[in-house]
Amino acid sequence: MKMYLISDNIDTYTGMRLVGIDGCVVHGLEELKERMNQALSDREIGILLLTEKFGRDYPDYINGIKMEHTMPLIIEVPDRHGTGRKPDFITSYVNEAIGLKL
Repeated sequence: MKMYLISDNIDTYTGMRLVGIDGCVVHGLEELKERMNQALSDREIGILLLTEKFGRDYPDYINGIKMEHTMPLIIEVPDRHGTGRKPDFITSYVNEAIGLKL
């Protein structure tokens, strides 16, 4: 199985290429849908990396894909601008998941 990146910028794409992860750069929803369909139909891709910008800009589309497909595993990664998450997002996530305040 291999990993594949769909990025919104060339810097993240270049960094991933340096560590051996293939991918592409897209700039719009239609191009994203086209590349997602190609990646989802490739049975060799086990992990599909997306920059977080896609999750922020197209949450309905990305969440719909995550709900419909069990493979590949879709992971949103920060790009060169950093993460869009709150500094305590892990603690908040655990608190929400188990119902206890840590």
